[in-house]
Amino acid sequence: MLIWYAASAVVITFVVFRTPTIDYRLVALGAVIPVIEAPLGSGPMHALIIPTLVLAVIMALTRRRRLLRRQWLGLPIGMYLHLVVDAVANVPEVFWWPFLGWSFGSAEAPEVGRGWWSAVLEGIGAVLAIWAYRRFGLDDARRREVFMRTGQLDRSIVGHEASGC
Repeated sequence: MLIWYAASAVVITFVVFRTPTIDYRLVALGAVIPVIEAPLGSGPMHALIIPTLVLAVIMALTRRRRLLRRQWLGLPIGMYLHLVVDAVANVPEVFWWPFLGWSFGSAEAPEVGRGWWSAVLEGIGAVLAIWAYRRFGLDDARRREVFMRTGQLDRSIVGHEASGC
């Protein structure tokens, strides 16, 4: 279940921030990272503290390096969005770990516990990915090459609403 997380995180980030300059590859990566613990159940990667720590580390390591910070902020943004689209807040002992105790309870990872809904979400993710591919003009070889190399979108796709991150 990777397409759902990656595509929804990229689309949400684009719609909210309206910026072509964030590294959308890192947004997608951050959104799929928590899936690695899914076979073991819900764990720290599904807790609010982990993306917050990643954000704090990035902010500390990129002081006075604005462009590097802008690039790497995509990683915790994607991790936060994974929590949102997974609705992890509905499982307080996981979302608020370790503040409500050190146990994750018996909660299975949302990626595993959805059953057939996972297939539906992957389908929605595929539709979002196709929409993003078209909206971002990635059918153009030059734009696609820039995206693959930098993770950034062509500024013309945002128009006059472009802003920095």
